[in-house]
Order: sequence, then C-alpha cells, then structure tokens
Amino acid sequence: MAVSDPAAFESRLEKRSEFRKQPVGRSRQGDFIKCVEQKTDALGKQSVKRGFTKDKTLSSIFNIEMVKEKTTEEIKQIWQQYFAAKDTVYAVIPAEKFDLIWNRAQSCPTFLCALPRREGYEFFVGQWTGTELHFTALINIQTRGEAAASQLILYHYPELKEEKGIVLMTAEMDSTFLNVAEAQCIANQVQLFYATDRKETYGLVETFNLRPNEFKYMSVIAELEQSGLGAELKCSQNQNKT
Repeated sequence: MAVSDPAAFESRLEKRSEFRKQPVGRSRQGDFIKCVEQKTDALGKQSVKRGFTKDKTLSSIFNIEMVKEKTTEEIKQIWQQYFAAKDTVYAVIPAEKFDLIWNRAQSCPTFLCALPRREGYEFFVGQWTGTELHFTALINIQTRGEAAASQLILYHYPELKEEKGIVLMTAEMDSTFLNVAEAQCIANQVQLFYATDRKETYGLVETFNLRPNEFKYMSVIAELEQSGLGAELKCSQNQNKT
C-alpha cells in the first residue's frame, strides 16, 4: 500500500471511522488488525517460495563446533566477511539486545513497518515464527489473505548467545519485490521498534497488538522519519527518478 499523501490517506481512513474511539471489539480498525494477525499466522507456514531456503539452519552456513573455538570478535569478523560479498542483510546482535527483542516479541509478535517508496510509503507486516521474522506487504495480505507469501525473512541464530554473547542474523528476500537496501530498511525497524529504550516507540508495537482499535498507521511513518531511518533510501529513490 503506497501512501502518496499520508495526510489524505489518514483522512480517508478516518472517514471510514477506522480511527473513531469505540469499545474494544467494535472498532473497524481493531477488526482489521485482528484479521491481519490471523492471516499473518500463515506466514512461515507456506511452502518454500522462490529465493527462500527450507530449514535455513546455522549449521547449514558454517561448522558451529569449529566456530565455538573462536573468540566473539573473530566470529563477528567471520560472519561479516562471509556475507559482505553477498546481496543480503546480515547483523551480529548483542545478546542483551536480542533478549529484549525476543521477550517483547512473545507478547507482541506482529507489527507494521513503513518502507519509503518514490511516492510515499508502503506498509509491510512482520510476524515472528519462532526465531524467524517473516515480512510481506500489507497489500499482499489484503488481496491474497492466507495465501500471501513471505517477501522477506530474517533468520536469527541464538546458538552462540550464552557462550559468546551474540546472536547472528541473516536474511533472504524475494528480489522481485525488494532490493537489499529496502530489506535493510525493514530490518532496521525491528531494532527501532523492538529494541528501543523509548517507551513511546515500543508503545506503538503494544498498541498494534494489544489495543488495535487505537492504532494509527501514520504513527509508524512519523516514528520512522523522526529516527532518520529510511532517509538515505528515500534520497536515492528520488535521485533515481526519471
């Protein structure tokens, strides 16, 4: 869902009463988000689609026992060097940060990210499935329902968390929908919203999951713009305009 004019978009939503204050269970906005949550439950349960690996384990990437003999810093370098030459998203996440993200994901497993486009923004819904985080475009869920396939999967590997204090992450994406810079922007928003110390920022995640009738899409865009994430992507997209 591209939003060429956020103000006009929100106005249209308000006219449909989606943001009116109503008791929980009676809000159209709340019903819609519940519907999204039900449909995103299917994310990660679909058959393997183009560009995605079935059962992408850490041991399929490297020998875990050999790596355990390395220091934390050496493992970071190995991970970064391995993926640096590949067109994908990757990270080494400190254990305490991952624990925060993981604990919050248990009570709030679904959220909405905003991806800058040439004209406005496109929303992507994220759904945790174990330590995998699956994303698909909101419009994809709206049109295809449970048949909506993942377009980006972030794989988190906590095998070394206790011993080395890090969690390794990499990703796979459907390159017909996303490039690496766009996937990175979405991945960055996981830390923006789930690993933040700012109560108001994580509050959007809680509202989306626990009080959906109060949630406003534009709050995500406002938070993204305030953080500066996506600014470089937006700039490059504008430069590429023909």
